[in-house]
Formats: sequence, structure tokens, C-alpha cells
Amino acid sequence: MARAARSLTGQVVAITGGARGIGRATAAALIAQGAQIAIGDIDASLAERTAQELGAGTVGLPLDVTNRASFEAFLDEVESRVGPLDVLINNAGIMPIGPFTEESDATAVRMVGINLHGVIFGSKLALKRFQSRGRGHLVNIASAAGKTGFPGGATYCATKHAVVGLSESIRQEVRGTDIGVSVVMPVVVHTELGSGLPEARGFKPVEPEDVASAIVDALQHRRYDVFVPKRVGALMRLNGLMPRALAEGVTRLLKGDQVLANPDHGARAAYEARMADTVALADQPATSETPAAAEPAAAQSRETETV
Repeated sequence: MARAARSLTGQVVAITGGARGIGRATAAALIAQGAQIAIGDIDASLAERTAQELGAGTVGLPLDVTNRASFEAFLDEVESRVGPLDVLINNAGIMPIGPFTEESDATAVRMVGINLHGVIFGSKLALKRFQSRGRGHLVNIASAAGKTGFPGGATYCATKHAVVGLSESIRQEVRGTDIGVSVVMPVVVHTELGSGLPEARGFKPVEPEDVASAIVDALQHRRYDVFVPKRVGALMRLNGLMPRALAEGVTRLLKGDQVLANPDHGARAAYEARMADTVALADQPATSETPAAAEPAAAQSRETETV
């Protein structure tokens, strides 16, 4: 007999990169379940505007996930304004793509900073709070790219593999407690981050709401592996049983090797321009007079969610 779904009514949920895309869709889905939501985003004004649009007492706060002090201040403010943290959803991430040898070192550092170090900071800070209370749930947004490699996205895939490995290890450390861990692995999602990417055969891009629904289900049923769509999980498990040459042949047959390698750069132009801005800004020497939360809006866009 299937276990009854846990109620999310009254649960305090913090979502990073929550001002748009998967983050916003997840906030809306959780509000519908009665949860209390706080969203954090490097674009503080967008976070506040999104919170107002979502309503239901949603709080929008500034957050630079690459800065541990900023992350801790964000969680402190969430608990001060909303209540003790029950769930953290590490959603913030970026995906500049292109040939590996043409990727600048600054781009790689920025991706690792946001996609991996941001998740590490958030996971540590949330888990300490969960452990002191004996409960909680950590949700890390990875990607189907966290289970295999795709040409055109080497560093991105590396960060998502790392998030999967991090989540696996954390899950083992909290085994036997009332602290849940979920790792979410979607294919391409219809967000600006996923714009201009060709489709793999049999795996059309999913909507942010599809990922949000899977996250709600994971929280209600304490699911660890969360593939979106679910059949991606079956394909990954099957590939793991195949000889490498056969598995790579299947990927080529499905045109999975083209998804990151041959994007429509015209369709991705706005996103690529913002990524160039944020990488350039991050490459500048930091000063105490220029806090992360005050970065120009054009350089702040963070999307998460993709292949």
C-alpha cells in the first residue's frame, strides 16, 4: 500500500533563484499546497516583484548564492519573517554553453561558483538548522546532465554531476533521521536558460510547472531520485547496464549529443548576453562598496533548470 502524502500546509520553504523559471513555478505549486514561501534571488527587485505577484504572504529577498554570508543572512531573514525553515530548494544556476576549449576560465569559475558552491553553502547552512530541530527536507536541482556527459556543456555537466554526488553523500549522512533529501534531474525545460536548444528524439522539453509538480510530489512522498519526465530515469538505468559504445550509440541515435552542441544562438542571444555580463562582473575585483545584492539588474539574471 502506498504511503499517504505528507501535508505541506504551513511548511516554510526557501527557494534560491526563485524569481523566475522553475523557482517561480515551484513557489506557486507549493503555495497551492498551503506552504509558506520565501524566494531569494540576486535580482532583489525582481524577487520582491515576483513575491508580490505570487501573493499568499510570499517573501522576496536578495541572495547571492556564491557568498556564504549572503546565504546565511538570507536564511536568517527567512526564519525571522516567515518561521523556522522546513525545506530548502537549491535552484539557482546558470548554463553558458559552447566548445570546452573556447570556454573562458572566468566562465568556468562562475558556473562552479553558482551551480556547485552555491548548493554546498545552502546545503550546509540548511542542514545545520534541520539537525538542530530533528527534521527538514533538502531539495537540490541538478539535471539529466548530472548523470551523463553532453558535448558543448562540459563544465555545466561537471557541476551537475557534482550536485548529484553531493546529494548522494548527504543522503547517506542523514540516513535514519527525519531529514529528507531529493535530487531533481529534468531534461531541457522551457525557460530562457533552455532557449534555442534542439530537441532530443523522444524527449521534448518540459515546462517549469512539470518540474514544480515533481518537486511537490518528492516533498510529499520523500522521494530521492526525481527525474522529469520519469522515463528519463529508466533510460539512465538502462544506459548504465550497456557497454559504453552501445550507450553512446543510443545517445547519438536519440540526438542527445546535439542538445548542447548545436544551439540556436539567435534564440539564446538574450540569455547569452546576460551570462556574459554576469561572468564579466564576477571577474572584477570585489569591493566592500559593491555588495552582491546591488549588482546591476542586467548582470543578475539567474536561471536554473535544464538538460
